[in-house]
Amino acid sequence: MTKKLEGKTAVVTGASKGIGAAIARDLAAAGARVVVNYASSKEGAEKVVADIVAKGGKAVAVHGDMSKAADVAHLFAETKKSYGGLDILVNNAGIYKFAPLEEVTEELFHSQFNLNVLGLLMATKEAVKLFGDKGGSVINISSTVTRITPPHSSVYSATKGAVDAITGVLAKELGPRKIRVNAINPGLIATEGTHVGGMSEGDMKGWIEATAPLGRIGQVDDIAPTAVYLASDDSKYMTGQTLFVSGGL
Repeated sequence: MTKKLEGKTAVVTGASKGIGAAIARDLAAAGARVVVNYASSKEGAEKVVADIVAKGGKAVAVHGDMSKAADVAHLFAETKKSYGGLDILVNNAGIYKFAPLEEVTEELFHSQFNLNVLGLLMATKEAVKLFGDKGGSVINISSTVTRITPPHSSVYSATKGAVDAITGVLAKELGPRKIRVNAINPGLIATEGTHVGGMSEGDMKGWIEATAPLGRIGQVDDIAPTAVYLASDDSKYMTGQTLFVSGGL
């Protein structure tokens, strides 16, 4: 049986852990050759690559800070060198830091916007050059914060609101070039990041368990299959959509 992403190449940014790592593994399992991008955790990225290769897939790890234009260009130059072209981009790299209004600073603002918004735009700009005439699929990882707007998340929620808006804009802009652009908006997902931030336990977890119709926080394997769907021809008539994968929250 042919795998639905056989012969395709995918770049997943921020793929050394968490949601990005799960997406990279699932895309590879569906047949894609995967470029596993990482900014700091070389060890994590190499483990993702090793997991993919052990299951008969193809993957390479490429370092790059997506908030830096030179690093973004390097990532896509390495992608071209390794696999010749590109079909799928998953804009997953992102950071969050919650702070009350009194603690919002220039540094807090720019660190999150430079990666979550500018980095996404720069990565998409480079990816489009590699998609070619056949088109491609861009998958932006947004967040349910754009709808539930929790306290102390003004900067982070603003970045993800921008991601939702950019998804709609680029769907219209790139549609004539056969490039589809969609977003996945996860709820609270148990990852290394949310664990370190204390959000996968405590009040936030309790609130979600009490509020979400499915009564639990999410796991990375709740998100990755949606990315495979959006990367594949199963969603060939879908663009400009934000899909909330959040247990109904």
